[in-house]
Amino acid sequence: MATIHEGLMTKSALLVAMVACAAVLPAQAPATLIRNATVLTVTKGTLPATDVLLQDGKIAAIGKNLTTPSGAMVIDGTGKFLMPGIIDPHSHMMSDATNEGSLSVTSMVRIADVLNPTAPNIYRALAGGTTMLNILHGSANTIGGQNAVVKLKWGRPAQAMLVPGAMPGIKFALGENVTRKNSNTVIVQGQAQAPRRFPTSRMGQEVVLRDAFTRARDYQATWADYRARLAKKEAGLIAPRRDLELEPLVEVLEGKRYVHAHSYRADEMLMLLNLADEFGFKVKTLQHGLEGYKIASEIAKHGAGLSTFADSWGYKIEAYDAIAYNVAILMRHGVVTTINSDDDGRARRLNIDAAKMMRYGGLTEDEALRIITYNGAIQLGLQDRVGSIEVGKEADVVLWNAHPLSVYASPDYTIIDGEVFFSKESDQKMRTARATERAELEKAEPNQAPSGRGGAGGRGGAGAPTATPAGGVR
Repeated sequence: MATIHEGLMTKSALLVAMVACAAVLPAQAPATLIRNATVLTVTKGTLPATDVLLQDGKIAAIGKNLTTPSGAMVIDGTGKFLMPGIIDPHSHMMSDATNEGSLSVTSMVRIADVLNPTAPNIYRALAGGTTMLNILHGSANTIGGQNAVVKLKWGRPAQAMLVPGAMPGIKFALGENVTRKNSNTVIVQGQAQAPRRFPTSRMGQEVVLRDAFTRARDYQATWADYRARLAKKEAGLIAPRRDLELEPLVEVLEGKRYVHAHSYRADEMLMLLNLADEFGFKVKTLQHGLEGYKIASEIAKHGAGLSTFADSWGYKIEAYDAIAYNVAILMRHGVVTTINSDDDGRARRLNIDAAKMMRYGGLTEDEALRIITYNGAIQLGLQDRVGSIEVGKEADVVLWNAHPLSVYASPDYTIIDGEVFFSKESDQKMRTARATERAELEKAEPNQAPSGRGGAGGRGGAGAPTATPAGGVR
């Protein structure tokens, strides 16, 4: 019990410290000028000894010897590296509920409804240079819930973290995670066993998809007919009943909602791509996709992207055929490919995962950076706003103390929309302040060890040590 309590106290103390750190960040200046940094633009090459001006939440200027605006905060970037904020295309951070696993199709549920803006891993991710997440529903359902795209604005309410204008998405899932949902039934002798949820096989998963989109297509036609009659001003019309399950799927059919599909094996990915072609919609990203290299040409032909792991495999049977060269093979076939975390801890180390792809497949430096920045922006439909350092884009940038593809690198500043949300300097001030506060609290009388004579209602009792005149014990 003591161990559990200590763990809870540690998390609580960390949360207090995080809030305190947010309070000691630099006050928002009208502009920020980063001087003399090596700028890794990702899309426009590397610019040595270059200034970048951030103003009104945007990248306002890039060049040498830029003029400092009045009141601007100036950061010396000499010997440091500036890159776009890291984008994690597959995360469950901040989600207080991840799976609604009761039904095969739960397209009506929304991750945005269960975001926790105080999750400590937000701060840790910022300390690793991550600025944006695609927070997905879990993989318990063939068709899961709606996603949430957020910027990690630590200290702000959840609504302020949601990216305005981001293309809505939905999580699909194939393979063992969907069927394994049925293995959680506890068998109790003498009690009736709960019925297993359909589907229990990959064949059943295809049926669920086909049935759902057939119903969605009929629902779409019903509303189209109603709107056509309404335009003709027909009398006595009654609107069709709204179906919250089918509305997101109609958006998929109409290209208004992205599909992000959890998948591992080549056969199940190919099944989904073929079914999508049949119903006339696109799969935006295949998530995980460890066997994507086997069907790289087919993925490219469909126009899907793929978001995978750098070197995480073998943890279950459908992950046995993964190879380290998956990213490189896919990219050479023209597939927009990214590295994701799917893990709160890994989210702050994506720069190292990207560097591994230079070893396994010979990616260039810019290509390695693309798989954690610009390609993720493409997969979220935000490439015109984030993912590279270009004038006019949103000011989501990270200043590193060494090249970000080095294991020795760490961010000095993480900036979102022109605001500093993490800095080492502020973090150190917070730690010093908390250490000082703790030392003062430990001196307080309520935190001292008991020293008085025990008595009725007191801390002492039979066998308790008693005070001596000198204040000692005997």
